[in-house]
Amino acid sequence: MSDNDGKKTLGVRGSRPGSVKQSFSHGRTKNVVVETKRKRVVVPKPGAGKPGGSSKQTAAGDPSRRPAGISDAEMERRLKAVQAAKAREAEEAEQRAAEERAREEERQRRRAEAEAKEREEREREERARAKAEEEERKRTEAAEAAKRAAAAAAAEQQAGTADAARGQSKPAPAGGAPRKTEREREQRPARGRGRDGGGGRRSGKLTLNQALSGEGGRQRSIAAMKRQQERARQKAMGGPVEREKVVRDVQLPEAITVGELANRMAERVADVVKALMQSGIMATQNQSIDADTAELIIEEFGHRVTRVSDSDVEDVIDSVDDSEEDLMPRPPVITVMGHVDHGKTSLLDAIRNAKVVSGEAGGITQHIGAYQVKTDDGALLTFLDTPGHAAFTSMRSRGAQVTDIVILVVAADDAVMPQTIEAINHAKAAEVPMIVAINKIDRPEANPDKVRTDLLQHEVIVEKMSGDVQDVEVSAITGQGLDELLEAIALQAEILELKANPGRAAQGAVIEAQLDVGRGPVATVLVQNGTLRQGDIFVVGEQWGRVRAMENDQGKRVKEAGPSVPVEVLGLNGTPEAGDVLNVVDTEAQAREIAAYREQVAKDKRAAAGAATTLEQLMAKAKADENVAELPILVKADVQGSAEAIVQAMEKIGNDEVRVRVLHSGVGAITETDVGLAEASGAPIMGFNVRANAPARNSANQKSVEIRYYSVIYDLVDDVKAAASGLLSAEIREHFIGYAEIKEVFKVSGVGKVAGCLVTEGVARRSAGVRLLRDNVVIHEGTLKTLKRFKDEVAEVQSGQECGMAFENYDDIRAGDVIEIFEREEVTRTLD
Repeated sequence: MSDNDGKKTLGVRGSRPGSVKQSFSHGRTKNVVVETKRKRVVVPKPGAGKPGGSSKQTAAGDPSRRPAGISDAEMERRLKAVQAAKAREAEEAEQRAAEERAREEERQRRRAEAEAKEREEREREERARAKAEEEERKRTEAAEAAKRAAAAAAAEQQAGTADAARGQSKPAPAGGAPRKTEREREQRPARGRGRDGGGGRRSGKLTLNQALSGEGGRQRSIAAMKRQQERARQKAMGGPVEREKVVRDVQLPEAITVGELANRMAERVADVVKALMQSGIMATQNQSIDADTAELIIEEFGHRVTRVSDSDVEDVIDSVDDSEEDLMPRPPVITVMGHVDHGKTSLLDAIRNAKVVSGEAGGITQHIGAYQVKTDDGALLTFLDTPGHAAFTSMRSRGAQVTDIVILVVAADDAVMPQTIEAINHAKAAEVPMIVAINKIDRPEANPDKVRTDLLQHEVIVEKMSGDVQDVEVSAITGQGLDELLEAIALQAEILELKANPGRAAQGAVIEAQLDVGRGPVATVLVQNGTLRQGDIFVVGEQWGRVRAMENDQGKRVKEAGPSVPVEVLGLNGTPEAGDVLNVVDTEAQAREIAAYREQVAKDKRAAAGAATTLEQLMAKAKADENVAELPILVKADVQGSAEAIVQAMEKIGNDEVRVRVLHSGVGAITETDVGLAEASGAPIMGFNVRANAPARNSANQKSVEIRYYSVIYDLVDDVKAAASGLLSAEIREHFIGYAEIKEVFKVSGVGKVAGCLVTEGVARRSAGVRLLRDNVVIHEGTLKTLKRFKDEVAEVQSGQECGMAFENYDDIRAGDVIEIFEREEVTRTLD
């Protein structure tokens, strides 16, 4: 069959020719047209595969060898592509071969250069060795000739003496001298003849047999030959020339190692050790010697000595006086002081229009805060807000040391209080001018005149009292008097004429320091002089570091901080003490050296303080401590100032019977090390604004170590005081409840002596304690064995009744004795 296109199709019986009927589900059917392709069969022609014909001709000219459906042009193109590929492969192979040949030539050239260099080096060494051998041979020949001449002269002298003695005088034979010369020439060994045929250097290489045979003596080193050549050259230039001795100034500390001493003198260590041995001191290069011995050695070598001390390392800190033209005006540093809850921080909030109190636990300031405020007229003011609580006395003293002006805040409704007096004393000790801010003037019970009058008792005379101390009535709530306060500050700052040099190396004071988990040790620094820049290397107390970053009081990163600017400094290697001085130095080595020296001085001071205690003092202290109960604790705080304040508060808790002992205080989170120390000493851990990390918490749970967290110092002090009060022994108080008089004494079998008594006062109880008085003297104290009313055992007997009493383990009772009956009561004591 065929369809309309003339192609063969597949026919199926029972259906339309050229179609297939397909059946589907639900009775559906479909007719599909089917066609088949006929496969082309290529039959090769006879003789197409004969040899001698090219593949191109065979494929192109013989259609039987050509793939089906490919034209002559396509076949030609394919052949050309194959030939081009083969040509490229041949070129690449040739190029690789050329590169390989070039590399081989380069290797051969380098090998030849190395061999030539090695050969040249050997020849140079052989020439130097031959030259040295020649010089040695010449010296040996000269010595032998001199020896022979001396021997000949001695022989001739002896022969002349003998002839003179015999009186015989024989003439010397003619030509004797030439024959002797020829004989000596003949006897001269021929070993010195070299390539030049004369008495030059030894020919050939120096063999091991020649070296060991003793010919020419022991061979010298190249360095010895070079020194000999140098001496010969100097002699040829007009005589021996000694190298000029270089005299050096040697800095000599209190102790120095032998190797370091030789290095500073630029001398050989062996020479220094030899000089020490000659002085009777056996020391190696790593051993230390004292300054006096080192000074003798330095003078022996001809150098000059400059004695230095360990403290000289701090001389690198720039302490030059600033010239007047370099000084620039700087903002004043104002410290706000006063009693707790008198409104210091609230007053500062009103000035800087910020909320600081809300960030402090319990609404009290427990850190020294440093802030910069810009007034309406553009003037900058730096404020330090110090805590007013009694525990922060030392922090307030540090605030007074770095400040220019003190604002004494006194509540108008509370007048002068204990911390107010402390603030006045701090300001007077620091010789800082004071401005009195009478706060809470808006309250109905405010009495500012009483404040002024109370201040007179402490030698603070305000202007309204005809004094020279400015006083301003203010209210932190309503804002009353704030402008007058700022004007008073500006007037006081103008009088002081505050200036600093911003162009010198920075110097500042650490206001506060803490150990931040994410940022490491962080110090709040108030720059006092110079400019602190990012990247500066500094030393602060026993710590050093490089300024990695700085943040101002608003938490923004800054690149530099000038005079009177407070910043948080990151990049310290440890947490400094609050109050330490920060100085910028030139190099990291200087900073390390100064910090190490200060740390060693502090360690020596602590050791000296411990060593200064005599044995008698130790024994007396141990004896005194026998009856003193101790409450050990560990303190961890968020900042250094808080830790110091807590430790000082703990030292004040206690009396002659009990005291608090701070085993360790530090800054930062509570760690496993703290838990281990607490477990070993049986002490609780007090965390102030810090928490224990996960390993420390798990360790504390396993070891049953108590960890307490606090955010207000009042609570911590009260809890420790309560715990210390628990160590106090309870007070025993006696209450007399009755008296009885013995009327008659009876002997009862099985009981002993029984006293027939009459209760004259109070009541007699079976459980009470008793004393036996004879002529008002206590002769026995104990308890009752029995108390009977008639024949019955009773608990108590009232006054006016008779009873029988028997004492426990005591029988010496008589008629007329008085029995005193009392009860004991334990009263719990507390620390004041």
